[in-house]
Amino acid sequence: MRKILALLLLLPTLALAAPPEVTLEKIMSDPAWIGAWPQDFAWHPDGHTVLYSRHKPGGGDDLVHLDTAGKLLATPAQSSLPEQPAYSRDGRRWVVAWDGDLYLGSDQGWRPLTRTVAVESSPQFLDSGELAYQRDGQIFVRDLEHNFEHQVADFQLEDKPEWDESYLAQQQKRLFEVLRRRQQEEVEAPHLVPPVYLGEKKTLVESSLSGDARQLLLVLTDERDPDWKDDQMPAYVTRSGYVEVETVRAKVGTGKPDNHTLFLCRPEQGKLDEVSLATLNLQDRPVRVEQLAWVGGGWVVQLFSQDHKDRWTLRVDQAGKLSVLDHYRDEAWHSWDLNDLGPVPSLGKVFYTSEASGYSQLYLEPRRQLTQGTQVVEHVMADPRGRYLYFTANPKEPGLYEVYRANLSNGRVEAMTNLGGFTEFRLSPDGSTLLLMHSKRDRPPELYLMAAEPGAQPRQLTHIVSPEFTSIDWTIPQIVQVPSTHQPRPIYSRFYPSKVAVDGPRPAVVFIHGAGYLQDVTYGWSYYFHEFMFHTLLNRLGYVVLDMDYRASAGYGRDWRTAIYRQMGTPELEDLEDGVDWLVDTQGVDRQRVGVYGGSYGGFLTLMAMFRKPQLFACGAALRPVTDWAHYNDEYTSRILNTPGGDPDSYSVSSPIEFAAGLEHPLLMCHGMLDDNVFVSDTVRLAQKLIELKKENWEMALFPMESHGFIEPTSWLDEYRRIFKLFRANLQ
Repeated sequence: MRKILALLLLLPTLALAAPPEVTLEKIMSDPAWIGAWPQDFAWHPDGHTVLYSRHKPGGGDDLVHLDTAGKLLATPAQSSLPEQPAYSRDGRRWVVAWDGDLYLGSDQGWRPLTRTVAVESSPQFLDSGELAYQRDGQIFVRDLEHNFEHQVADFQLEDKPEWDESYLAQQQKRLFEVLRRRQQEEVEAPHLVPPVYLGEKKTLVESSLSGDARQLLLVLTDERDPDWKDDQMPAYVTRSGYVEVETVRAKVGTGKPDNHTLFLCRPEQGKLDEVSLATLNLQDRPVRVEQLAWVGGGWVVQLFSQDHKDRWTLRVDQAGKLSVLDHYRDEAWHSWDLNDLGPVPSLGKVFYTSEASGYSQLYLEPRRQLTQGTQVVEHVMADPRGRYLYFTANPKEPGLYEVYRANLSNGRVEAMTNLGGFTEFRLSPDGSTLLLMHSKRDRPPELYLMAAEPGAQPRQLTHIVSPEFTSIDWTIPQIVQVPSTHQPRPIYSRFYPSKVAVDGPRPAVVFIHGAGYLQDVTYGWSYYFHEFMFHTLLNRLGYVVLDMDYRASAGYGRDWRTAIYRQMGTPELEDLEDGVDWLVDTQGVDRQRVGVYGGSYGGFLTLMAMFRKPQLFACGAALRPVTDWAHYNDEYTSRILNTPGGDPDSYSVSSPIEFAAGLEHPLLMCHGMLDDNVFVSDTVRLAQKLIELKKENWEMALFPMESHGFIEPTSWLDEYRRIFKLFRANLQ
């Protein structure tokens, strides 16, 4: 009897200890219940404490400041993380730009250099040991020993004034000595900052000072082409009670891209000399400068053609002479992000990455290749003493990222971490310690510290993930290789199996990640963490889920990235077909009960599948989809499809609205009405097309208060209730 009574008393405790149910309400609630994990991270300018940014409950971000024992320190007043340090030539001093101010650090400590309402940026140590930096577009030099500051030049966005050459003006000058003397004093006044007239209707894009502080390399461009016509976006639910209209981006190809021009400037002479790019054989193509810096006795410039085919890494000497360190041409388009370039101050050289081999590899000036193989090298940082280059790469497997370093004396590459998930790093300002951000497939990122030596053991610094989250038996996706029938390489995918027994073939869902150029199939925490949890819910109901890194995804090299050139939606759809075949052939899936969903680029591919391969999926949900690429932005679209005026066939073959007549099965479209990335008009235009085609079994849900990425938990819940209802109605 006593045992029974004791058991009855224990039952409420057992109930309290039971793991929470996996419900849509829980999954789509504010993610604070999971834990406010790091979104980004950095070393403090002091070189001994760390910072990370996190999402606050209810929206917005804040910074967290920790010592190396994980103890919480006072919250900094700054709203953003500090930038990467600029180093002195010996690597023993560094300056960091942080929220518009500058901070000086060394082994001896740190101190603020500025605290102004102006924005100070782009710090640079000069040959003299002085510090140069920009303040609201002007360049200043500070003597750090005596704390004296002077302005190098006064940039004026106007034409150089000309002296009045009329008869009366010349007569006055001839007759009156005082006027002649004052005019001469005005020209030669040594105490004035020399004006540099850049020209009317010009924009100063970037500037860099030579190491001796005598010359500048400037990047100028003309005013924006007036043919660019910005679109308008109305907001219907506003504080005022009236419809409010916001000006948003222009559409692809509606104007001419900017053209950047390089000028060598000698401030004391007020002289500008254009740096000729004739040797690059541009053929009247406009170009843009992405990076500019003084390194080792000259400037280094990273230059791109605006047709996205060419990238040059250039040297410019103090005479304005140009030489090419590296030229990479891609007949499709060069990558968005695999363009690392930075100084090794102690060597007076730069490092850079290039996809010339088919994969992003690391090089040291002039052309010394430091890495090989079928890996993607990115996020390169130089050791301040010039001994090593640290980077992340995936040589073991496409979805497994670890930290490595290349020894610059012998070229040897060493593995720094072996954590088995997804690892990023920041090198401490003195080069002695690595701050790591590491995640697993079922665990959000945590911070770790380790000595910057191979074999050192990382020590966990944060413990952010909540017990409530870890108590749930989440489905950990398996990394599988789906055979391709269209090319020799497999399609890496995340497969979410179900432990629930079903009678006969089971239903399945294919999730399509967004962005196109994004890698979702990794061993780390996914950007799509809501979907990760949603897939566990589906698994518990007997569904299996497949998430594919289709061609166009990041992490697999140049050919995988550019397979979609001039045919967006074709190679990806072939890969999705192979995925469905794999589910049917190996996982016991009913071919007639496979659904599909995805957002942004994933929404676009959902529509392409539903329209062009109507028998592939029984139903689909397209979230914030691009429906017509001629209505998307220029920076993204013109790389892959060129422009609508120059290559109309690429747009017609790649835009879902052109194939809307193929819709046969139920379709859900969801879109935020404040989406300034993919405008809601994309979905509205497609809705009108479906109406005119007299299509049935489709619906559209609009969210008046949401942008491209939803914020409100109620919006997340409403959207995924609709998706869940669609799958339950058509796949059970």
